[in-house]
Amino acid sequence: MLVPKLVTTLETYDRSQFAADLGAGVIVGIVALPLAIAFAVASGVTPDRGLYTAVIAGFLISALGGSRVQIGGPTGAFVVIVYGIVQKYGVDGLMIATLMGGFILIGFGLAGLGGAIKFIPFPVVTGFTSGIALIIFSGQVKDLLGLPMGALPAEFVGKWTEYARHAGHVNPWALLVSALTLLILGLWPRFGSRVPGPFVALIVTTLLVRLAHLPVETIGSRFGAIDAGFPRPVLPRVTVETATALVGPAFTIAILAGIESLLSAVVSDGMIGGKHRSNMELVAQGVANIASPLFGGIPATGAIARTATNVKNGGRTPVAGMVHALTLLLITLFFGRWAGLIPLATLAGILVVVAYHMSEWRTFRSEFRAPRSDLLVLLTTFLLTVLVDLTVAVEVGIVLAAFLFMRRMAEVTNVSMLTREFEEGGDEGEGDPNSLRRRTVPPGVEVYEINGPFFFGAAEKFKETMTSLRGRPRVLILRLRNVPAIDSSGLHALGDVVRRFRSAGTRVILSDVHAQPMVALQRSALADELPEDDLVGNIDDALNVARAHLDLEPVPRPEFAVPTVAREDRRRQPRPRA
Repeated sequence: MLVPKLVTTLETYDRSQFAADLGAGVIVGIVALPLAIAFAVASGVTPDRGLYTAVIAGFLISALGGSRVQIGGPTGAFVVIVYGIVQKYGVDGLMIATLMGGFILIGFGLAGLGGAIKFIPFPVVTGFTSGIALIIFSGQVKDLLGLPMGALPAEFVGKWTEYARHAGHVNPWALLVSALTLLILGLWPRFGSRVPGPFVALIVTTLLVRLAHLPVETIGSRFGAIDAGFPRPVLPRVTVETATALVGPAFTIAILAGIESLLSAVVSDGMIGGKHRSNMELVAQGVANIASPLFGGIPATGAIARTATNVKNGGRTPVAGMVHALTLLLITLFFGRWAGLIPLATLAGILVVVAYHMSEWRTFRSEFRAPRSDLLVLLTTFLLTVLVDLTVAVEVGIVLAAFLFMRRMAEVTNVSMLTREFEEGGDEGEGDPNSLRRRTVPPGVEVYEINGPFFFGAAEKFKETMTSLRGRPRVLILRLRNVPAIDSSGLHALGDVVRRFRSAGTRVILSDVHAQPMVALQRSALADELPEDDLVGNIDDALNVARAHLDLEPVPRPEFAVPTVAREDRRRQPRPRA
């Protein structure tokens, strides 16, 4: 349902809820101030762009979104992407990619893809999240230690190589400021104060540097004074060549924004006992990412930490998120000039803590006890995120997870020869009234059973098993009672086996076919080649058809047998002809 949550919540809105939303919005706005600036600096753009993003995108995500408590703005997940785009295509390229990503997100929402997040494997999400956290930490070492370096290389290995070269030039005053920041962020929550730790660290360290005249780099010394005004909307110059080159980064922005925003919405649902509207949330994220670059902003999405802060402080409607954006707007307009005094070592310390919490190292460590295939996906995604590129990491991770899933499906599907197990005294179907042990299989008849989904991964295994069959029985019964689904590759393999045995004089009977495989068979070419009497509903009918073919007397169906899912009447259904 494409209706913003704001519309729904205003129907029962009252003064007490407004008071709660107002207080929560102001607190979240204060929390978002240092984060917005820090994420912008880490992304390779000026600090004011982070503030513009938090104001514009934050307001639109709350006003139009499908979550009651979602807080939007710049996040750590985008630092790697934005930095890479700016280094390669410049700020104009970033604006175009963000605009394109916004339109893609709207398309995702209108197409109803909001529920698709459940198809992103957990090891992929954990791998790229932990990888992003490591990259964010790596990008802060320069300011954390006050190293006198120029622009950092974009590559992970290149950064640490430069750090090693400048390791002897640590600024002790910058190290003191960053250590004090980390100390405040670690100890302040113990006091249980409603004033957020990052804001306290920012005020304390800025006053220390200003009053003690410490020789550390600040926002003003690197970027100049922050304009206290608000920018006018500007359309970027778009060419076909630039737009084509930025399709990949735009999809990366859209996919990452969608994943992070919906993850944040799911987490907040659990905190308030609500249910978000995923498709509306994607549309709102798209609108926000179209508006943000027009005002000089960067990509935005739902921020899990700020959303949790909103919930913990009493925010329960989108009004709280809108107040958060307005709070940041007032700070930008009236106190923006003072932001130039903030030490970069303070922002580095704040981002190190963000990276630590984002890394989810305990979850990462626990995945080492997961199945080997999941661990392979996790490590592949993590290493590609750190060493190559986030886009490549997500793409390869999802494809690798899909291939490993198909391999698992192929492994759980097997083809067994029931007649041989019966003759050798096996325990096939003990206690099962439909088991072969309770029937008499006449000589010259072989019964094979397929167990599991009959997809392309298992099709080749089926063909190999049937090819290795020694001799040719007069009747071959293929029992499909444990095949819930079949695809075109499975149908093709089944058709090949049926034709090969029929050409050799063996009659092939299909038994116990479920609903989906039955429909697939009826629509396939195999339905025209297979006589109607050779497609039966249960094993008793299959054995009697085999006896009739061998000129033997039929055997009554055992009284203890229960009907299978594929009933006899299915074989009498008319089949469409090509």
